[in-house]
Amino acid sequence: MYKSPNLSLSFIAPAQAQKHVTVNEAFSELDALVHCAVLAMDATTPPATAVEGDRYHLGATPGGDWSGEAGNIASWRNGGWAFSTPRPGWRVYDMATDRLLLRTSAGVWTALGGAPTELQNATRFGLGATADAATPFVAKLNDALWDARGTTEGGTGSLRLSLNRQAADKDAGFALQTGFVTRAVAGLFGSNRFRVSVSPDGANFRDALSIDDATGVVDQPRLPRFKASTNFDNYAALDVWTKIAINTAESNDQNAFDPATNQFRAPVAGFYALGATLLHRINASTTARMRGRLVKNGTTEIPGSLGEISGAHVTLATALWIQTVAALAKDDTVELQGFYRGADGYFAANHTSFWGYKVG
Repeated sequence: MYKSPNLSLSFIAPAQAQKHVTVNEAFSELDALVHCAVLAMDATTPPATAVEGDRYHLGATPGGDWSGEAGNIASWRNGGWAFSTPRPGWRVYDMATDRLLLRTSAGVWTALGGAPTELQNATRFGLGATADAATPFVAKLNDALWDARGTTEGGTGSLRLSLNRQAADKDAGFALQTGFVTRAVAGLFGSNRFRVSVSPDGANFRDALSIDDATGVVDQPRLPRFKASTNFDNYAALDVWTKIAINTAESNDQNAFDPATNQFRAPVAGFYALGATLLHRINASTTARMRGRLVKNGTTEIPGSLGEISGAHVTLATALWIQTVAALAKDDTVELQGFYRGADGYFAANHTSFWGYKVG
């Protein structure tokens, strides 16, 4: 008897008697395989009862009436089981999992559309964009959500995202880009220190924050801050405000302090903590009384920075401390000024100092 090449449907032979038997058999085969919806995939045990039209995809070791039919599709027809061998390109709908499956040329079933319950060992994944070998996972979207599986769903209620690198000299972190040019990174880059770095061009990076992994100590390597002093006794005439020549920078991040002009220049706008120490050195009279203040842009006294020692002075012992907070615009300058009343005097070398740093 002749058979069709794809579904193995029986053809009617010339002068065949009882042609309706062959035709009905072909219709039954079509009814079983076209729009095939199986009750289960990889079934191995025939059900105790079956109704006309029930279909199953058989697993690797089926038993009972299914014995020897591994991988085939079993359909209950006319009171018995009939079997069909699936070929590449066939589609089966799995009613147990609501999945549409395609038979591949490799002889396996793969899910089509729907909501697959598993996706294992995929080499690339592109969501709204095309992934390639260099970037095997790509997602082009506007919003994303990672939600912890709750305890009532069999989860722990917690959510952790882990980025693992091969060794301490490798990278594990996040890159934030504009127009695919990296402007900021956060993570572990080339060491075990946690770093937050920014870049104006995607090539040159500056650490804004660095945390030591062993101690947890936080460093802000780009924080504007300085400590400077004078290396000579600064003479101040009577009743005249004098800029003290703070000319030796002991610490000077961002080169914010200029020893040549004896001034601090704010590299960025913000609030700055500022302070100074003035140590008295006698000139001729013990009646000298020492004052100090901080002045913005050479003319404006910073409120809260004025101070005076009014009691009797002892040379190289009497000191005045100034502390304040000031709002500065970018490129505002601050200098330390001193004043003597009653008699002139000196602001002593080395222990007359000026310091500051950005606090907000």
